Amino acid sequence: MSRAVMYETFGGPEVLKLREIPEPHAGAGEVRVRVAAVGLNPMDWVLSSMPEVARQFGVTLPSGFATDFAGTVDEVGEGVSGFTVGDRVHGAATGRAAADFLVVDPAGADTLLRTPAGIGDEVAGTLAVAGLTASAALAAIDVKADDTVLIGGAAGGVGVFAVQLAKLAGARVIGTASEGTHDFLRQFGAEPVAYGPGLEERVREMTPDGVSAATDLFGTETAVAALALDVPAERISTVAAGPHPPGGVRATGGVDARPEDLKRITDAIVAGEITVPIAATFPLERIREAVELQAGRHVHGKIVVSLL
Repeated sequence: MSRAVMYETFGGPEVLKLREIPEPHAGAGEVRVRVAAVGLNPMDWVLSSMPEVARQFGVTLPSGFATDFAGTVDEVGEGVSGFTVGDRVHGAATGRAAADFLVVDPAGADTLLRTPAGIGDEVAGTLAVAGLTASAALAAIDVKADDTVLIGGAAGGVGVFAVQLAKLAGARVIGTASEGTHDFLRQFGAEPVAYGPGLEERVREMTPDGVSAATDLFGTETAVAALALDVPAERISTVAAGPHPPGGVRATGGVDARPEDLKRITDAIVAGEITVPIAATFPLERIREAVELQAGRHVHGKIVVSLL
């Protein structure tokens, strides 16, 4: 038997239960991972609490929980190439990651990559969803060295990747965040600005030469402000505003990222060019507390669930 976080009804963190389940095994074309760490994302508790969103992702009840993971390959099914037992790996498996053993299809909808030496499992387990979402958000607006980029929700799990990737591209970064996170954002090279009413005016004061691109990682406030600042709609992206964001700006997400984007992030981490802040680590038995903290959206960085 092995452990897995499951839920039988949709709801808040209280529906999550740690269950004993039969140990799964890799079939043909599959790889089994002994999971060491799981990184939480807003998407995880959205799927477990909102049936209409869960349906869009093909999640049905009963369901497992979480998406990002890191660990070690311990079984390789017939016909699999590129992975061997003992490989350290990380990736994404929607709604199944929080389990002792995870069976993934590396040639299918799951994401599975080798973890480079020098990156621990805690960090590797946070990369797939947030890293790919940040990459897609910036690619949609074609961030370049001469840009001044406004990033909404810059202190969140996706935001810390977006800020650092934009800085690596050579752009000036203005990041919206609560007052209490401004010093945190400055660590990554962003110039913080408070979100809320008056955002457009505050940004205008900071950027007399204007903003050339923007991405809104939480809602639409930053996208609306960017439009008011005369940023062209095609140079504004959103990732959490639904399929029809305001003013014709670009809706995107991790599904639009390229597979090589994640390798670019791990290369930058190894080179010391990107830092992944771990805000808190919880054992699997305290998954509800971890989700409650993550869902509060006031955490500086990523929350990790450890299975070792």
